[in-house]
Amino acid sequence: MKRPRLLLAVLAVPLLGAASFVPVASAGVTGPVTEFTVLARSDVGAAVAAVEAAGGTVVARNDAVGLITASAPASGFVARVSSSSAVFGAARSKAIGSAPRDGKKVKHDAVEKEGRGKASGAKRGASGTDPLDDQLWGLKSTRSDLARTVQPGDKRVKVGIIDTGVDASHPDIAPNFDRADSRNFTRDIVADVNGAVVDGPCEYRGCVDAVDHDDNGHGTHVAGTIGAAVNGFGVSGVAPGVSLVNIRAGQDSGFFFLQPTVDALTYAGDAGIDVVNMSFYTDPWLYNCRANPADSAEEQAEQRTVIEATTRALNYAHRKGVSMVVALGNEHTDLGAPLPDATSPDYPSTSAHPRQIDNASCLTMPTEGPHTIGVGAFGPSQAKADYSNYGTEQISVSAPGGYYRDGFGTPWFQKVENEILSAYPRNVAVAEGNVDAAGNVTAAGVAAGVQKAVARDGRVGYYQWLQGTSMATPHAAGVAALIVSEYGKKSGSGFGMDPDAVQRVLEGTASPVACPVPRTVDYLDEGRDESFTATCTGNASFNGFYGHGAVDAYAAVTHGAKYVKQ
Repeated sequence: MKRPRLLLAVLAVPLLGAASFVPVASAGVTGPVTEFTVLARSDVGAAVAAVEAAGGTVVARNDAVGLITASAPASGFVARVSSSSAVFGAARSKAIGSAPRDGKKVKHDAVEKEGRGKASGAKRGASGTDPLDDQLWGLKSTRSDLARTVQPGDKRVKVGIIDTGVDASHPDIAPNFDRADSRNFTRDIVADVNGAVVDGPCEYRGCVDAVDHDDNGHGTHVAGTIGAAVNGFGVSGVAPGVSLVNIRAGQDSGFFFLQPTVDALTYAGDAGIDVVNMSFYTDPWLYNCRANPADSAEEQAEQRTVIEATTRALNYAHRKGVSMVVALGNEHTDLGAPLPDATSPDYPSTSAHPRQIDNASCLTMPTEGPHTIGVGAFGPSQAKADYSNYGTEQISVSAPGGYYRDGFGTPWFQKVENEILSAYPRNVAVAEGNVDAAGNVTAAGVAAGVQKAVARDGRVGYYQWLQGTSMATPHAAGVAALIVSEYGKKSGSGFGMDPDAVQRVLEGTASPVACPVPRTVDYLDEGRDESFTATCTGNASFNGFYGHGAVDAYAAVTHGAKYVKQ
């Protein structure tokens, strides 16, 4: 059984006021400063006063959760502000120090771009609805190609992409993009005080990217899998008729800090978003531990703040009718028995230190927060992807996430076509050297399997292969959007569906997948070490590799009614 999510719900406090993201004029602060997030215990006004008394300046506040962004001299601020009874906790938000790893777009590369340079040039399957759909084995696996004959998705259903942004100029995204409801809750971090690159140069004045821009590519890929339009061009998504809303919380570099993720969640609730896709964990801690002895007192307080603030935001969004679909993660670990963590904190880069992880007191957020639908990943053969996290404690369903090393002993082994093909922003393709300034796919792009589509009217779209639970999650989010489209009801001026009912339909109509025989699977032949070895527990109806089963869009829209009311 999963860990009861009610254990987390008890951390929540009563609603702190109307949800809002209120910019506040910032006063000057002398000396080197950094940003902090401060979580109010209950009275936001009293917490603001505590911030100012501790020498901080309020930059922004989210009253729905009670989370405040403040700038202050780094030395001693957390201890000073935390001493106030009005403050639950405080966390360093954007630390002064060295840049993360080696620059931009680093968070997702190791697993997700594993297959670069191994394109076979072969094609799978038969012709699909759009020209490149015959390469979308995930579309066939979810039976979206059949589901759309019954329910292609209702334009009133809004799917929020809480990610690195969405490229609304992409021809497959543009027809379904909801610009009016899209928001960007991040500000580019150009470089640290030493000049080391973080996000890189600002693309827009003020260092806040437009709501239709993605300078990483991750969010656009996710959006395409969920809802690329059926338009006789490129690819189509699982739910090609729904609306796509960019609710950006991720930096260009792929980091997701606390304040933007909380703001994105509460905004989703206030804006009437039906489903959100969250293919990330909140930085800088892979696991947030309340009192890990390897961490300093300040680091422990920071992690408690992340757990509490995220829990409040998830509860708020759920109360407002948002179905929250989350990635289980790519650490090849049983989330009920996590491996040691040597990667946290991952920002700034020199801060990480080894920690043993106690499952009872350590949580990866938002995945292990309340009301989330956790998604694991499998490959074209339906084998659990080597990288995918698993375990009966958190998994809800499984979905196509890509598995580059699938098919050992066959011609498909280590082929990029085992991954997931979706939309690729041209600006990112050029920056990565896969497309030249003239718009042609380079030799490096060809080797990586990058594809270009040109419409008769001259529109151009690019596509890339990626793998990860980040790619599995949008398949499940797309099915969730179809469920809302099929069974949702008009209520007042809105349209939607109870998120608990959405989860029941998604899980109840998933196609059961039994544990493999033998239950313990190693990936030694695939070139992985023993840390990847995984044991599947449970039975065919629910187990740690597949949850309630593989998501099935056609079953969801044709046989889901019996799960709506229980």
